[in-house]
Amino acid sequence: MRKFIAQVFATILGVGLFFVMLLFVMATLARPTKGRMPAKVILEANFETAVVEHSTGDPFERLAGGGSSIAALRDIVDALEKGRDDAKVAGFIARIGAAPMSMAQAQEIRDAVTAFRAKNKFAVIFAETFGEFGPGNGAYYLATAFDEIWLQPSGDIGVNGLNLSAMFMKGTLEKLNVVPRMDHRYEYKNAMNQFTEKKFTGPHREAMQSLLDAWFGQLVRGIAEGRKLTEVEVRAVIDRAPLLGQEALQAKLVDGMAYRDEIYEKVKAKASGAELLYLSKYLDRAGRPHDKGPVVALIYGVGAVVRGKSDFNPLQGSGVMGSDTVAAAFRDAIQDKDVKAILFRVDSPGGSYVASDTIYHETLRARKAGKPVIVSMSSVAGSGGYFVAMAADKIVAQPATITGSIGVLGGKLLTNGVWDKVGVSWDEVHAGKNARMFSSTDDFTKEEWARFQAWLDRVYDDFTGKVAEGRKLPKERVKEIAKGRIWSGEDAKKIGLVDELGGYATALKLVKQAAKLDEASDVQLRTYPRKKSTFEALVARFGDEGESSESKQAEVMVRVLEEFRPVYQQMRAMGIVGSRQEVLSMPEMKVLW
Repeated sequence: MRKFIAQVFATILGVGLFFVMLLFVMATLARPTKGRMPAKVILEANFETAVVEHSTGDPFERLAGGGSSIAALRDIVDALEKGRDDAKVAGFIARIGAAPMSMAQAQEIRDAVTAFRAKNKFAVIFAETFGEFGPGNGAYYLATAFDEIWLQPSGDIGVNGLNLSAMFMKGTLEKLNVVPRMDHRYEYKNAMNQFTEKKFTGPHREAMQSLLDAWFGQLVRGIAEGRKLTEVEVRAVIDRAPLLGQEALQAKLVDGMAYRDEIYEKVKAKASGAELLYLSKYLDRAGRPHDKGPVVALIYGVGAVVRGKSDFNPLQGSGVMGSDTVAAAFRDAIQDKDVKAILFRVDSPGGSYVASDTIYHETLRARKAGKPVIVSMSSVAGSGGYFVAMAADKIVAQPATITGSIGVLGGKLLTNGVWDKVGVSWDEVHAGKNARMFSSTDDFTKEEWARFQAWLDRVYDDFTGKVAEGRKLPKERVKEIAKGRIWSGEDAKKIGLVDELGGYATALKLVKQAAKLDEASDVQLRTYPRKKSTFEALVARFGDEGESSESKQAEVMVRVLEEFRPVYQQMRAMGIVGSRQEVLSMPEMKVLW
């Protein structure tokens, strides 16, 4: 047994050391080179890999997303925009099948492909399979934006509809004798339901079904438009899916059956002499669009909203929107005399009320300084994610963007029962009548519950009041559409929470209008704060300013190793890694699409 434990520890240490070496190779040896631009180009992409809203340069983020294969959404959109006006670019070929992206991200890329094709350039997509007897809705939905869809003869198409599920833990908590003491404003604010319910409540089910129906309608319309079918035909196909390859061909869902090498031969024949170039390499060599003209600050608000600095958690595999970082970015953009307007890109399920309010305040300061703020929403802008956006001059969302969730929740879990089961007892002393209010071993007193309710009312009143002010809606109307309910971007536009549907292109058009710039002219998008290099990101995470280069490298190596200590400790404890439930948060949902 000891030998086995020693082997496990040695393996962990070995992996850690390899990880450190890999990071330093990335940081000190990898030097991107632009390379030669071919006379004729066919752009290439692999949509089987992860797509992130924004790449910060953090090496842990790259490794968590699959290393160099991770793609930032804006990079994809920018490369296609640059390529559509580049005479050297003849067309575009992509591989797909799994498409690990949200529906809103797929819509952003669909828009970019459609605009690319509008310049008389071909776009061909190939799939080994769409789901392999599993859900392939998202991948196929994206594929229908292309001129041609080719499927491997052994492939299938799993376009069999959407499914949205949520996990409920009330039964588990009952077995553990853990008692939820929580409340919310109001019935649609369903993040706490995972602790207090065993299934959907009526309002919870209503909101989820409405969101799913909106997504399904968008899916059907997109497929119908792309494949030149009626919506009735598409719905009939979905109801008998998944389809085998030949069935998909007969239903006109694909243009032909072929293997990868055969498709590439066909594509190369369309542009004789052209060389293939992946989108990222093309962007490196050709340069980005929007690199000259009046300056527009691009600020990202990505991840759960927290107080402090934006960061990436390698154990959870996700980033956070730190109020210190985002607020500082706004302040820098306000002070920069070159900046004419601000494009605020939001992708967040919410989090801290106070942190959200800090960022909200900076959007107001920007507008008062004469710098219009246009918000572009990606996959989700819910609760705190909507809070940070609601004061903007204009808000743009994709039809599928999860929007709203204007509400608040809070409370605690009483754990006395579980401690009793394992024989642990607690005792305490305190000073102050309400000193035990936040203790997990003491229930709320009548007075403490009253203070908690007053806090919920205060936050909800503040939230709805600021929505009314920012969106120029009567507060009573806001209270009708709030109650913690989430909406699709499509429905959010109908009720006044969103101004326009679209992505970066639509947002930039509104930026020019708000800044009184010529719509035909270009603008320079300048990211705030500046994206760090890999080594700068390592130093920022682990090092201290003011150190020599050698001491910084040594410090980084030590601290990277320390990053693995919690992993080892968690393995020893066999615990479950969780995150704190913040008051302006949305529940995690599992979507099969």
